[in-house]
Amino acid sequence: MEIEELKRDDSLDYVKILRALMELPFQVGRNLLVDFLNGDYGNKSVTKNRLDELDNFGKLLWGKDKIFRKIDELVTNGFIELVTSDYNKFVKVLSLTIRGRNEIVNPTLSEKKLANKIEFKKTEISNEDRKRFEGLNGFLDHFNDEQKKAVISENSNILCVAGAGSGKTMVLTKRIEFLVKYKGVDVSKILAITFTRKARQEMEKRLLELGIKGVVIHTFNSFCERILRIHGAEIYGRTIRVQGYGDKILAINMALASMGLNIEEVVSNYFTSSQKKFKNKGQLTNSFMNDCFSVMDYFKVTGDEYDFSRNVDEKEKDNARRIYQITQYLKEHMKTQGLRDYTDQIIDTIKFFKASPNSIPSFDHVLVDEYQDVNAMQIELIELLASPNLFVVGDPRQSIFGWRGSDIGYILDFEKTHTNVDLIHLTKNYRSAKEIVKFMNHSISDMGLPDLEHHNEFRNVEIRILDFEGEKAEQEFVIGNILNSDVANEDIFVLARTNRQLMELSQSMNARGIPHLVRADMGVGKGDNEGIKEGKVTLASVHAIKGLETKKVFVIGANEQNFPCKASDHPAIEMIKDDDYNKEEEERRLFYVAISRAKEILYVTYSGKKPTHFISDEMKQMNVGATR
Repeated sequence: MEIEELKRDDSLDYVKILRALMELPFQVGRNLLVDFLNGDYGNKSVTKNRLDELDNFGKLLWGKDKIFRKIDELVTNGFIELVTSDYNKFVKVLSLTIRGRNEIVNPTLSEKKLANKIEFKKTEISNEDRKRFEGLNGFLDHFNDEQKKAVISENSNILCVAGAGSGKTMVLTKRIEFLVKYKGVDVSKILAITFTRKARQEMEKRLLELGIKGVVIHTFNSFCERILRIHGAEIYGRTIRVQGYGDKILAINMALASMGLNIEEVVSNYFTSSQKKFKNKGQLTNSFMNDCFSVMDYFKVTGDEYDFSRNVDEKEKDNARRIYQITQYLKEHMKTQGLRDYTDQIIDTIKFFKASPNSIPSFDHVLVDEYQDVNAMQIELIELLASPNLFVVGDPRQSIFGWRGSDIGYILDFEKTHTNVDLIHLTKNYRSAKEIVKFMNHSISDMGLPDLEHHNEFRNVEIRILDFEGEKAEQEFVIGNILNSDVANEDIFVLARTNRQLMELSQSMNARGIPHLVRADMGVGKGDNEGIKEGKVTLASVHAIKGLETKKVFVIGANEQNFPCKASDHPAIEMIKDDDYNKEEEERRLFYVAISRAKEILYVTYSGKKPTHFISDEMKQMNVGATR
């Protein structure tokens, strides 16, 4: 009888890295820490300083590359930070953070791993399902079995886990058509919630083409604004208006004046020199203002406000205290001035519904798009609506807004928190070429979700992973390729992790006369975020491009500095990260979102020592198509 070898659980081995850093008697860089953990006597510092006598010497025999990657992950998640050496101001060394010390005592990182949280069951297509499909043959033409099941399921709660390019908007729209035309549901009793105005307009357009008018379609904000306008006098008892840009500027200036601070000095201390690059004073002030309001909104969304300045490292304490004090002032200022923002819309609506349950509108069916991005308040609003039928669609692979309060846990736990759930996986990708779908699957292979399957076969597919000596050479390649491409400008995306990369490339493209538009992250004060324009290349941050697709995509700066991102355009956002938030995994999903925009041609470029470790060995072997 063959006995299966028991595998040792190494999920907590990363703690040895933190212990080693605490145990070492002096500051060390990555190389010495890796050699120490790997038990490498070839490093002279080991023998010279008798480091082999310490407890953690040779305690992590993973191989150097794996230890390097794990150190990067610990840096990304805030357990280790890079600081200037006490002995050489030009050298960066590793330092254990407060969060890192807490992690040694109470390890939580492995619990945050998505693969350890996902328990989705497989989609079952029964004989009964197939009989129902046959009965609706004309109606369900051109849909695959999983899509058909999502459209006509009779369960009261339906979770549709829809992969990139799997036709989720089409399924959502078809579901509404089924409810109206085959189940006789009154259109006014159907509420569809989208995340953007553009998605709302697209759904309205599709339903009109199907001859369906009157379905209530809203974003969370527009739904709440409608309630507040109808019941405003009852809710507020006085005039309350949505805060505008001028109101924000005035509030920030008043907050700083109350603290005896000067806006220029505060902004100068807040941003690093690299963050200031390509921004004038007005844009920096705008970014700072947006960050302050974003922190305030984050606490409103999560419902968990605390003085985060106590948890940051010493070098950030002054900035953190200022931001926290400013947010406290802003909150009070908005109350006294009768102002509300988009987050207040949902807060005030929830309060009103709780106080006046008879005023809650009644819907027989509620359908929610992008469910992987919902936050605690949006869930509370959905629960207050108490519809007997809830259909949600989303993709955990594309959950990338945890930094602003979204919680992937709601889609992961849907089966636990709801009864009579029909779980349906949409895994057929109708967007990208076979080779690109395979590339995408490899990038998140450890997430525990089913691989996507391809549908399209293209003849001129390209996937290239290209390295360059520096960012300038990388930019020149992208510009030269665009100038010589037979792909139309409007069918090209250039995606970057940070706004800085976009602005640098934009300057170079302007110099070469390449028409383009910039879709950047919040607070840049530049660019056109409305949509793709004919004749123009789209330059975009990954966050800003989600939901869009095109023929040819460049993902630039795909090195260890940008994926996972070591820098940030919004320092305050980094300060308030929740302990349950796993930045490393969200950064991997960001990379997935970037590469999954491409239909036929994908260029992943980088400069520096090595590419991001999100590119696996299997992906490196997948260069397809023409050479440069």
